[in-house]
Amino acid sequence: MHGVMFWKAGRGCKWTGTGQRFEPEEVSHLITWRDSRCSSNFLSSLPPPWSHVSVATGFGCATIYWYLQNKPDFLKHYDVSGTIQDYVASMLCGLQRPRMSTQNAASWGYFNTTRKSWNTDILGKSHFPVHLLPEVVDPGDLAGETSCVWHAIPKGTAVGAALGDCQCSVNSCLPESTDAVLYIGTSAQLTILAPVGFQPGESPDPRSPRTYIPYFGNRYLAVAASLNGGNVVSAFMDMLTEWMAELGLEVPRSTLYQRTIQAALAQADTALSVSATVFGERHTPEERASVADIVTSNLSLGHVTRALCRGMIRNLHSMMPSQCLVEAGAKRILASGNALSRNEVLRQEVERMYPFPVVYGKDMEAAVGAALVMLRRQ
Repeated sequence: MHGVMFWKAGRGCKWTGTGQRFEPEEVSHLITWRDSRCSSNFLSSLPPPWSHVSVATGFGCATIYWYLQNKPDFLKHYDVSGTIQDYVASMLCGLQRPRMSTQNAASWGYFNTTRKSWNTDILGKSHFPVHLLPEVVDPGDLAGETSCVWHAIPKGTAVGAALGDCQCSVNSCLPESTDAVLYIGTSAQLTILAPVGFQPGESPDPRSPRTYIPYFGNRYLAVAASLNGGNVVSAFMDMLTEWMAELGLEVPRSTLYQRTIQAALAQADTALSVSATVFGERHTPEERASVADIVTSNLSLGHVTRALCRGMIRNLHSMMPSQCLVEAGAKRILASGNALSRNEVLRQEVERMYPFPVVYGKDMEAAVGAALVMLRRQ
């Protein structure tokens, strides 16, 4: 939902066979939310947005600004841009220009969610190529209709405008207003519905660890979106694998992971402290991971793994403390995601940090949430 790609209007793909598939033609590569080319200094040089959403590296508009200042000829090859979901919807419908939902637009930066419009005046004054920006529609509105038969889907089938993956993941579990929703996959997100009628301000706070993103029915989600989730455990596994290889040993990654978690489960507590922000955070991009309170008695694999998992949840708690959930009226936490389902240590640390009943196993799939939006529309 933050990523961006570019294509030529009307020439973004070619259909093959009898309309069974389309192949990218005049398109760029996808630049994802994990792109880190926009440094803090670069971001601080950009004009302040007229929006409550801060602009971070990996956001669509920030990436376009980077190309504008560093590789302007690249942008001359294209006249349309969007998320990869917007591209797919546009190709299915044969659109000249994509229709982007407010959810994806907000995730690009320089979009005022209250007025539902791009900051075209601010962008235009800095020579930003505003012609690249998509038309914006409400979540649940249509992008168009399929322009031909696509596998078993007939021509003329309604295609919804692409939606935010965070919003759809939350929507898929149909939470009550008193439910906080925790999802830990590659990254980590903790959300809760903002009160009915809530409206965010129109200026960002770059140092705030929480933001408000457009949901459905003109509501907002309060979100702590951490860049550090399952990718931290994966990086730890990579490190252990490399150490083993340097020692001339080879252990299957699945076996290494299983034994690492078992060691941590056998170590119920630890005084070792790990700040697990390996990938920084959007509100503190300069932050790095660290280890403290090291003594000879807490250097075992169990201590280190337990401290790493605790550090991940402690970081999320620093972004969305228990008190914030209490004030929002939370009664329980619905928790899901591959990182949580595979890691009992993480689940233990969630329950240690947050004094709420935690319900696991609630399916949270963005595709399911998006489908539910279209079903309600029907």
